[in-house]
Amino acid sequence: MSRYRGQTEAIHKQSAKTGVLLTNLGTPDSPTAPALRRYLKQFLSDPRVVEIPRLVWMIILHGIILRVRPKKSAKLYESIWTEEGSPLAVISNKQKEKLATQVKAKYGEDIVIDHAMRYGEPAIGTALSKMQAQGVNKVIVLPLYPQYAGPTTASSFDAVTQEIKTWRWIPSLHFINTYHDNPKYIDAMASSIQEHFDKHGKPEKLVLSYHGMPKAFLEWGDPYYCFCHKTTRLIAEKLSLNEEDFVMTFQSRFGKAEWLKPYTDETLESLAKAGTKKLAIVSPAFSADCLETLEELISENKEVFIEAGGEEYHYIPALNDRDDHIDMMLSLVEPHLKS
Repeated sequence: MSRYRGQTEAIHKQSAKTGVLLTNLGTPDSPTAPALRRYLKQFLSDPRVVEIPRLVWMIILHGIILRVRPKKSAKLYESIWTEEGSPLAVISNKQKEKLATQVKAKYGEDIVIDHAMRYGEPAIGTALSKMQAQGVNKVIVLPLYPQYAGPTTASSFDAVTQEIKTWRWIPSLHFINTYHDNPKYIDAMASSIQEHFDKHGKPEKLVLSYHGMPKAFLEWGDPYYCFCHKTTRLIAEKLSLNEEDFVMTFQSRFGKAEWLKPYTDETLESLAKAGTKKLAIVSPAFSADCLETLEELISENKEVFIEAGGEEYHYIPALNDRDDHIDMMLSLVEPHLKS
């Protein structure tokens, strides 16, 4: 009872506030095998991420994957790590700070802005607890996954509710579950691509690569695949691209099951062998650059394209902390700030 009494008193001691929580997937604390083992254990233990019988999966995860993969993944993370730390963590903090500046300039100091990771630190539960201690009684959660998916957006919702269900006083909760067709998001994506075209010239092919997902998830009703198609269509329309100018693909598959197709690496190889010499690649599924973009797209997939006969390969960065990206975030949370 003392725990709940303390929570209630903390809220009563301060004026009511609104909290805005930005969330992303997560990152290990350091590019080391022990850190990757902790991170991968949490990530791959999530039933939203791996939907096979738990007992079978736990045997595979602990008996094989967590014995082998951490060391390999640590080397990949080491290749992208910066003096400031994990790129995703650094960019996420910049996004938070920029959004906080805009929100507080417009709505005052009673808005608490924070960010958290679904896996790793800062954890979603920790960030929400901090908001509770600051007197927040309305929470707006913006998972920075443009296209809703069970393993990302829904899993974030799980973490939010897992924390809040322990509170005596439940706050008003607004959870933004997708923005795949948001006009400001499409405009920001199109602008970043056009800026790249203006600087480097229009490529023979623009590849829009999204994070992969087991095909079974689509068959079970996950709308992610359809949302990716709509995002791609809207970006292409905004850029006035013809059908032959671009292709949509899926990257980062894992395991032996069939994933959403076409696969990015196989597509890049096919394009190069068919005579495409210059391409640009962008991933509209990522709101911040991370391992899947900085290592997989910039390094691994470039190698695939060049070795198959391609000559010029350009990666277009994620929206990161671009001003138009922050403006888009503000437009998503603003209706709930006003209510």
